[in-house]
Amino acid sequence: MTTSPDYRNTRFWEKLSRIRAGQYRTGDFMIADAKDVDVAGGVPSMGRCRDEATGASGRLRTRPEFLDQVRELIRQDVLDIMLSSTATIEQLTDEGVFDGTKVLSAFRGNEATDAWVGIRGGRYRDFPPRPYRGAALEFARAPLCLYSITYINDAEHDASSLETYARFRAEARANDKMHFLEVFNPNVETGIAEDQIGFFINDCVIRTLASLTRRERPEFLKVAYNGPASLEELAGHDPSMVIGVLGGGSGTHRDTFELLSQAERYGARLALFGRKINGSEDQCAMIRWMRRVVDRDVSAEEAVRGYHGDLQKQGLVPDRSLEKDLQITDSILKKAAI
Repeated sequence: MTTSPDYRNTRFWEKLSRIRAGQYRTGDFMIADAKDVDVAGGVPSMGRCRDEATGASGRLRTRPEFLDQVRELIRQDVLDIMLSSTATIEQLTDEGVFDGTKVLSAFRGNEATDAWVGIRGGRYRDFPPRPYRGAALEFARAPLCLYSITYINDAEHDASSLETYARFRAEARANDKMHFLEVFNPNVETGIAEDQIGFFINDCVIRTLASLTRRERPEFLKVAYNGPASLEELAGHDPSMVIGVLGGGSGTHRDTFELLSQAERYGARLALFGRKINGSEDQCAMIRWMRRVVDRDVSAEEAVRGYHGDLQKQGLVPDRSLEKDLQITDSILKKAAI
């Protein structure tokens, strides 16, 4: 039976070791792709096929077509982490797709209901999230998993979520699994001002980690980018914590590259993207330009122009004109753009 690669032989471990040692350098920023969309939604979650001649978005992808895209990205060997569902990781590991690459395989360890965003007609995000977990850790074929939690400023809900997280950590240790912790912004009204959400999250994270020994701690954190001030505060508070950011929702490619640039500048050392990669016209080209942005080789604006140039060379029609794609549409990113 083919197994997942030893995590010590991956770029993830090499980079994480340097970052923890205070030796972060250009090239050490990690990029993860979240191809775990099947646990978040149904058929539409896997995205749409692209016309081979024009690149135009067409019908919904089938699962085999989705898997072909994941295989291509792993074999490109630019990503640091490929996150997917336990079912997808099992199939790709059995096929040996990770063999010969330095991409770390990872799986989603829980599927809290506020992540159920792709189900047609669904209203799950309208309610406080429940920390549902479907993955069986003893059968999962990757060494690293993602656990997500959402604080909503409600003592009963948040304490219950933390108790569930504690049970997960015990099971992860028993099955020799590493994990990273994803903390979502609240999905329901909390009574907290919008410009204070990032600091609320910071305090919740620090309070949570204070109860954990080194053996229990997540390998890194993943939080929403709530602007420079809250990210700098969290990244600077405890150098032993490695901070990553969520890739955010749909938007222009300038939004994607700008998020990467700002996150790296203000202390994040990892970014995990889902929809912004999965929905791009050329996913491999998108990842190449993402890598160049975080390596400070090009600016966010230059990356958009370069990416469009690649599409033009291939004869692919972009979803947006270059002029529109150069626009920053995310209000948080606009405030800190240079």
